[in-house]
Amino acid sequence: MTTLASGSATLTRDALTVLQPGFTGTSAPDWLLRRLGEGLASVGLFGRNIASPTQLGRLTAQLRAERDDVLVAIDEEGGDVTRLEVRTGSSFPGNHALGAVDDVTLTREVAFELGRRLAECGVNLNWAPSADVNSNPGNPVIGVRSFGADTDLVARHTAAYVTGLQAAGVAACTKHFPGHGDTAVDSHHALPRIDVDGSVLHARELAPFRAAIAAGSRAVMSAHILVPALDPDRPATLSRRILTGLLREELGYQGLIVTDGMEMQAIAGTYGIERGSVLAIAAGADAICVGGGLADDETVRRLRDALVSAVRSGELAEERLADAAERVRALARWTAAASASAQASASVAVSASTPDAASASASGGVSIGLGAGAGTGAGHDVGLVAARRALTVTRSEAYEPVGEPPYVAALTPVANIAVGDETPWGVAAELARLLPGTETGSFAGGDGEDAAVAALTAAGDRRIVAVVRDEHRHAWMASALDTLLAARPDTIVVEMGVPQATPRGALHIATHGAARVCGRAAAEIIAGH
Repeated sequence: MTTLASGSATLTRDALTVLQPGFTGTSAPDWLLRRLGEGLASVGLFGRNIASPTQLGRLTAQLRAERDDVLVAIDEEGGDVTRLEVRTGSSFPGNHALGAVDDVTLTREVAFELGRRLAECGVNLNWAPSADVNSNPGNPVIGVRSFGADTDLVARHTAAYVTGLQAAGVAACTKHFPGHGDTAVDSHHALPRIDVDGSVLHARELAPFRAAIAAGSRAVMSAHILVPALDPDRPATLSRRILTGLLREELGYQGLIVTDGMEMQAIAGTYGIERGSVLAIAAGADAICVGGGLADDETVRRLRDALVSAVRSGELAEERLADAAERVRALARWTAAASASAQASASVAVSASTPDAASASASGGVSIGLGAGAGTGAGHDVGLVAARRALTVTRSEAYEPVGEPPYVAALTPVANIAVGDETPWGVAAELARLLPGTETGSFAGGDGEDAAVAALTAAGDRRIVAVVRDEHRHAWMASALDTLLAARPDTIVVEMGVPQATPRGALHIATHGAARVCGRAAAEIIAGH
């Protein structure tokens, strides 16, 4: 049952309601449970909070024992950005791979299956999908998180993703409004700026968000970007012109507006998280996401007190805070109804396909699980199916199949904060499974020629598989490939980022993402499976 602390003021309760904090550990700390009792309505989960499906289910049950309508949010995009499978790599390719296939039915199926797994573990709000049009190929933070650079393609797949995810009972949070694709700066580190005129923004950046709104996206996440054509003074997260004037009034969106992480330097380094949170709610945001970096009770207290003080000083209208809190509660009510509907649909599907639950898995019905091999129904393989279909394979006339275990040279760039460096990537593990004896080495940025020489020495006589990620963005990586291919023309190249550079190598495989299933699909081609 939902509990509220005795004697809590409505104002303080509303201030807690609009916060979406994180925490450390794999069980809920006492301070978090206490805040739920006082009015906190949302909790954000990250990779550090997840050890296994069973543990995650226990954690969400622990949260709901304190507040049964709590929104449990997660940043689970699939592909490169995964929290459910942060230590193994995702069972689903990301948006760029889905865009490369360009089958909206497949995108909807992938989103539904991912949502089903989230729902089984008690997660009911996903900070996904990314609706950004990756129009700048040098973008350091979006890249393969986008469906692509074509506006219409991004729009139709965003809508399909929202539909599939929400059919599983999990609210979609379409991001990063009004569009983070044409940036050259990562907002985790500084404030990006998009200098294009309004007509371009409306035709390009906003089209996928219109599609998401039409598809019923229950939440939209704001971007910490400055867009002078829309507001020359404040970034989107803090802009009333953008959140209220554009998103609410012009586009007609009525769902929850969530901020991107307020501890990101684009906000924390310019306005500070307390001031930034007050400005965001005043501008039209309804929920303050914080906890990727700052994940403690002190942060919650600081933000709560900042909001309460702003109301009491007249800087923030009490009605605006109350409206924001009510939108949070409305989303909680929607998730409860959507979850019940999704469970009922699943039960009907099982009943229709098999007389008892024990035979459901064997007959291809609904089966419960999380991660690779969790079940045998067709839905459990949809991620691998999508990853295989997303491959672009280019062979030279001189290409000869790999017959012996190769040497994998992973040319490894620095991961952006959204992706993180915890999640393994590449093809080595999957190749080792298919070709036992495969060895690998990782080579980081610096002098590309030195990296190539080291790789050639380590490889010896073995065939080389060079694995890269966004070669076009890293001069050292391109240089390393030049040296490798000059010395060993039979080298196989696997591009796991956005494939902008010209295909080269005896065999070139573009996976359009670095998820585990993308690595498996590429390894199957290399091994001749």
